[in-house]
Amino acid sequence: MSEKLEIPGLKSRALIERKNKCTARGISQGTPLFIENASGAVMTDVDGNQFIDFYGGIGVLNAGHCPLPVVNAIKEQAEKLIHTCFMASMYEGWVDLAEKLIQITPIKGDLKATYVNSGAEAVENAVKIARAHTKRTGVIAFEMAFHGRTNLAMGLTSKVKPYKYGFGPFAPEIYKIPSAYCYRCFYRSNYPSCGMHCLEQFERFFAAEVEPETIAAMIIEPVQGEGGFIVPPKEFLPGLKTIAEKYGIVFIADEVQTGFGRTGKMFAVENYGVEPDLITMAKSIAAGMPLSVVVGKAEIMDAPGPGMLGGTYAGNPLSCAAGLATINYIEEEKLPDRAAKIGDYVVNRLKVMQEKYPLIGDIRSLGAMIGIELVKDRETKEPAKEETAQITQECLSQGLIIISAGVFGNVIRMLMPLVITNEQLEIALNILDEAFDKVQNGKN
Repeated sequence: MSEKLEIPGLKSRALIERKNKCTARGISQGTPLFIENASGAVMTDVDGNQFIDFYGGIGVLNAGHCPLPVVNAIKEQAEKLIHTCFMASMYEGWVDLAEKLIQITPIKGDLKATYVNSGAEAVENAVKIARAHTKRTGVIAFEMAFHGRTNLAMGLTSKVKPYKYGFGPFAPEIYKIPSAYCYRCFYRSNYPSCGMHCLEQFERFFAAEVEPETIAAMIIEPVQGEGGFIVPPKEFLPGLKTIAEKYGIVFIADEVQTGFGRTGKMFAVENYGVEPDLITMAKSIAAGMPLSVVVGKAEIMDAPGPGMLGGTYAGNPLSCAAGLATINYIEEEKLPDRAAKIGDYVVNRLKVMQEKYPLIGDIRSLGAMIGIELVKDRETKEPAKEETAQITQECLSQGLIIISAGVFGNVIRMLMPLVITNEQLEIALNILDEAFDKVQNGKN
């Protein structure tokens, strides 16, 4: 293993001192770094240290850092118009992006879109729209979910600490159901011989907990992200859609993290052959500019009347320009195809590591959305939270930024920019391999 980087460097340490004096302590930092510039899949901090990026702004940078067409689009737009508030004075970029989003959204029929600013806002608005359409109030969400940090989104989210602890009470009429977490099956069954208990549970749930006629929406991430990169069996999402259709429930796919090429398709639901009623989008939609969208069936989207949706900054001109340029770039560079190739290569490497390191309990992936669940013992599956933290820190010291996930804090997640080169990918995986070796075998 190469010589460790000095982290944090002198300039980062000075900035950390300034940050601690002016920033609320509730804002945590995964690394003690201040990044000065970045390009593609490489970031450089203020001390000149370079890092391969395996977290991509937590799923925001599928198109990479500072893709030139997006940078140029932002510059061009900034010289013409930065803000008006679309609800007061309109501009063409809003319409251009909405038309493009409707074109790429995998739902048949007439579609419409509405903008807000963050993933949590998109989720809240999707629920509002579903309630307006159905005239119902209940919402079904799933264990291991993450849908955001606003009050309703926290209620939908499963991980208590740090996201929900001390922030209640939460919005009412939210109902949680176990998700299809096959590695840690709630029913202690084994897929595929289980008979899909995670779908069969609904019959009892609707009899014992809540009448389906009161449920407005069912929301799920096609791959649960913060919950541990949980990839459901192929039957799960189609089964949920069938249940939703049976009872007139609006089916919402939260594609905030899974969208825009990450899973080998433009949207993750395409891997399952499922058409949601509504899709929430954010993160990689605009290569880092704040923007989120709800896209869905026109008859559902039009349920709220004029003035009932919107926001001062929603669909900002700069964000719309960045969004359109980013989507065009993703298509032109065939990044969904690249994601599939990255996923195949990385998973093959990880399977070799799994044979060497008992710490690796499970490997989960859909395209380039890849998670490694670490356990102290493969039989008991006791979460290896401390070892997970040690591995991420060891990677950082060698120039690879990779972060954890999971309600037990024992999943290493990979969200590398899809523009990463093969050479950068190889270097990063070698660093990860050596980090596992050091932590597993107690090497200095």
